[in-house]
Amino acid sequence: MLLERDPLPAPPQRVLVAGTSGSGKSTLAAHIADAAGLPYVELDSLFHGPGWSPRPEFDAEVAALASADRWATEWQYGTARPVLAARADLMVWLDLPRRVVMRRVVGRTIRRRVRNEELWNGNHEAALRTVLTDRDHIVRWAWRTHGLTAMRIAELAATRPELPIVRLRSAAAVERWTSGPLAAAVRG
Repeated sequence: MLLERDPLPAPPQRVLVAGTSGSGKSTLAAHIADAAGLPYVELDSLFHGPGWSPRPEFDAEVAALASADRWATEWQYGTARPVLAARADLMVWLDLPRRVVMRRVVGRTIRRRVRNEELWNGNHEAALRTVLTDRDHIVRWAWRTHGLTAMRIAELAATRPELPIVRLRSAAAVERWTSGPLAAAVRG
């Protein structure tokens, strides 16, 4: 397990960013893609069809993404995780405290709802009151699933011990890693 100051073994070509909902996976994956000159694909945009229904093309699109030589994306969705992990050459784990994640996911959800932001394929955040009635509301989901990433990372480390895994535990650690080891690896 690498930390924010540890050098990367090689310039990343296929990068996964893991973390719970609201941890900043998409933001960091897009930043890594930009810094390394990699294509970035947001998995949520592939998964969510109109009316929040799963898109039937999702698994095929994930397989096509995984087979490409260069990419950065999030490590999420049960059918996508093993396909992407098999091809990744770097895993970045956002292991942020629950209080940080909850502050982020609540703020993001309120902002998106108040601004009526379109997310993917015409979808918008649900009414804020649904946090009380919908077990899978993103805020409740983030709370409930916060600890699952650690178990998934442990399983991945056991099955792919050669895969570098960078564990970042704070926003400051993310900044140190992106401006230090990531920048150095990209420069070559």
